[in-house]
Amino acid sequence: MPAAEAEKTPQPSPSVARQAGVVGLAVMASRVLGLVRDQVFAAFFGAGLQYDAFLTAFRIPNLLRDLFAEGALSAAFVTTFSQVLEAKGKDEAARLANRVATAMVLVIAVISILAWFFAPSIVYWLAPGFFDVPGKGDLTIHLTRVMIPFLLLVALAAQAMGMLNANNRFGIPSLASAFFNIGSIAGGLLLGFWLAQPLGITAIEGMAYGTLIGGFLQFAVQWPSLRRLGYRYRPMLNFADPGLRQIAALMGPAVIGVAAVQINVFVNTNFASAIVDSTTGQVVNGPVSWLNYAFRFMQFPIGVFGVAIATATLPAISRSAARENLPEFCQTLAHSLVLTFLLCIPSAFGLIVLGRPIVALIFEHGKFTGYDTIQTADALAAYSLGLAGYAAVKVLSPAFYALKDARTPMLVSLGSIVVNYFMNSLLVHRYGHVGLAFSTSTVASVNFALLMILMRRKLGRIGGRHLSRTFGKICLASFVMAIAVWLVNWQISVQLPMRGTLLRLVQVPSAIAAGALSFYFLCRMLGVQELDEAIGSLGGRLVSRLRNRK
Repeated sequence: MPAAEAEKTPQPSPSVARQAGVVGLAVMASRVLGLVRDQVFAAFFGAGLQYDAFLTAFRIPNLLRDLFAEGALSAAFVTTFSQVLEAKGKDEAARLANRVATAMVLVIAVISILAWFFAPSIVYWLAPGFFDVPGKGDLTIHLTRVMIPFLLLVALAAQAMGMLNANNRFGIPSLASAFFNIGSIAGGLLLGFWLAQPLGITAIEGMAYGTLIGGFLQFAVQWPSLRRLGYRYRPMLNFADPGLRQIAALMGPAVIGVAAVQINVFVNTNFASAIVDSTTGQVVNGPVSWLNYAFRFMQFPIGVFGVAIATATLPAISRSAARENLPEFCQTLAHSLVLTFLLCIPSAFGLIVLGRPIVALIFEHGKFTGYDTIQTADALAAYSLGLAGYAAVKVLSPAFYALKDARTPMLVSLGSIVVNYFMNSLLVHRYGHVGLAFSTSTVASVNFALLMILMRRKLGRIGGRHLSRTFGKICLASFVMAIAVWLVNWQISVQLPMRGTLLRLVQVPSAIAAGALSFYFLCRMLGVQELDEAIGSLGGRLVSRLRNRK
């Protein structure tokens, strides 16, 4: 691409930002409900044996979900489905969807059966330290077997989401994960506490069955939208289908490419399960839980901003790639990355400064203690260092698949997994679970940097000068914002005669408001062009609807 073209300020179709706003609002609802779900776990189970076991058991089908469903399948399917829809029309795209669905059910059924039989070995490989604690390993194996069917349910949900996104339907698919949280909360509480005794199950088992209810709702809520598009499922299996072959070819490397960070989280669980108390010499109960609670806060900006932008971007760049319109492809990609940085970098600074009061406000109830708050907040600060890189990978990695290049992100991710393991080995003994979180952040940032370098080699500068300048402006504004947030938080804690939850209810919203205002005006002063668009993408649509109702 000519340098003059590459250096233009990215000006893609406004649909990406608009659709990202729709997705962002839907994902925000899901993330809020996810926090509610974690509040339930924190209040009833705290951070200890049972929740460690639940998280590890859920991580197995969740990892397989990232490998074979939402991660790899979504990237490969949306790319191929969008291109078939663009080139061959709706009927051929529907036939491809049926063939993919049939093949996916068969493959995942086999994977699920194998996972059920080999659950003891998988759990031991994932969390060997659990077997040093009486009953912890056996509980994890049992919960793993209960939740394995979640994989098939979420794979069907992922394909439905991909089909709807390719048809520019973003709202309902993005809300689907909110229904997962509703189902898992309501179903888990119903089965785990109100019906546990009649059913002869424990509370934590009931919460595990609740995840299956949530997984079913995540798929079921999307089905009416597919029907309205005219889609009807018909069992079809044709391994010679070019579209199916392309998806399989993309999925092979994408299994590693899209799920690199999740694989690193998987490795972190292995290390966290065996952290030993230096004074007692015994395995510590809690590190797995602390890392999960911390990562939950990370998922909020990643989901609301990073995933939302990535979801809206992928169909657009896939269509550009299908038309071989590389200037449009580059402009859309660069613009999406700028929006990601604009929203995620200040979020990272905010989480570092306000980590402790936020964690305490949300989770410090019931069995979740002040000590758990400190450990979770320290992990959150370490995770936040890599938040922007993590979110940007969500946008950048699928862009390679749109160009039918799954090899590059695969190789980068393979390297990142090796580096993560090495860093974990160095840091875990001295810094415990915080070292594991820092390792994940570092690897996510390096992963993004390498992908960006390789994408620029492939296509040119991708608006590089504008992207670099804007990145610097955002970092400067975020740093000053963090100082303002810290000052407001400190002044409130000193000046107001209140403590505990009441103090945090004043601290957190006040500091966030001060941070948002200072960041806005600083970006204005620095001339960040995408500021209004970012605000409009997240809130403009909602505001306009409210106005229309008046």
